Amino acid sequence: MRGDTTVNGQPISGASVKGRRRRGGVKLQALAAGALLLVLTACGGGETATGGGAGGQGPAAQGGGKQENAASQAVVTVLPKDGADSVATSGALKVTAEQGKLTTVTVADSKGAQVEGKIAADGSSWSPTAHLAAATQYKVHAIAKDADGRESAKDTTFTTLVPKNTFIGQYTPEDGSTVGVGMPVSINFTRGITDPEAVEKAIKVTAVPAVQIEGHWFGNDRLDFRPKDYWAAGTKVTVQLNLDGVEGRPGVYGKQKKTISFTIGRRQVSTVDASAHTMKVERDGKIIKTIPISAGAPSTTTYNGQMVISEKYQVTRMNGATVGFGGEYDIKDVPHAMRLSNSGTFVHGNYWGSPGIFGTTNTSHGCVGLQDARGAGDSSMPAAWFYDRSLIGDVVIVKNSKDKQIQPDNGLNGWNMDWSEWIA
Repeated sequence: MRGDTTVNGQPISGASVKGRRRRGGVKLQALAAGALLLVLTACGGGETATGGGAGGQGPAAQGGGKQENAASQAVVTVLPKDGADSVATSGALKVTAEQGKLTTVTVADSKGAQVEGKIAADGSSWSPTAHLAAATQYKVHAIAKDADGRESAKDTTFTTLVPKNTFIGQYTPEDGSTVGVGMPVSINFTRGITDPEAVEKAIKVTAVPAVQIEGHWFGNDRLDFRPKDYWAAGTKVTVQLNLDGVEGRPGVYGKQKKTISFTIGRRQVSTVDASAHTMKVERDGKIIKTIPISAGAPSTTTYNGQMVISEKYQVTRMNGATVGFGGEYDIKDVPHAMRLSNSGTFVHGNYWGSPGIFGTTNTSHGCVGLQDARGAGDSSMPAAWFYDRSLIGDVVIVKNSKDKQIQPDNGLNGWNMDWSEWIA
């Protein structure tokens, strides 16, 4: 028949076929549309059919979703401002973050030396823990993160002031030296210090083996460091002078940045008994020699107390006029002289006195005299023996003299101050 056809071998009328084709076509179109919607949904980030209304006004399009490429909300601020010069060496540098937390802050000079600093516990700020050097350019690099972990960075440069007035610290002992167990670190400043806390903070003294070391100011121009007791033999001591840029007094800045080190030698402590007229030399816990001496005469007695050898002279001149004794003596060739005080106390050789005074009579103007030969050329003499076996920094203790105890700042003699007073 015209218009007839078959489906699976069965004849179907033309009218029926047309109706089924229409229905079948609708189903195929619907399936195709559904598949297209599914593809569009998958590519659109998982929006539901109800979420993607006309005009593409779903959550992402409306700004309600997370924007992966958005800028960090954290704001980093650096003071001083980029390019600033004549910046103060203390109190001017600070890094802060708003709407975020600092994660990295580095400040370094043109040689790459970094400034120590600390980020606050809440991440809101960073401050240096030490002063800056004067006349130095610094570069700042800071990074902060916002609540979504996005980073914001800032890089700036500034230069510190050039001081018109400066000071240095003149120190003892010398770098690389080996000294006795009583040797303090003593620093004399060329200008009086009115901010001792800032200056002391810029000086670090450490030892191996480790021991507590504290500083003490004598007046406003001298700072000494020592442990509670004499150093242990063999100790290695390091002194870091980071004074460059420290404002020691208004408008006066340190200009020193130096590290020195020294070693403590064997332990030698000698005890002078002014009444018995003897000096016992103790080395590493053992008495190695007892030397007859002549201490200060009754009218010019020797100080009592612990004294440290601060200088050694093979031969030196001693003039009474320089220490308040007028023209009572002027000896141009005193042999084997070792200074114990700034006021003129020495332990030294004596060739002009009778040999009989040593061990029996006190005759000096306050010094401790040992028998010696003129010219310091006889090594067999007691003064030569003691000189050859002494180091700067060795301790000489005087007792049983009819005089007062020496003042702690008269020479390197801070051991005459109780530890509680030293650290006060």
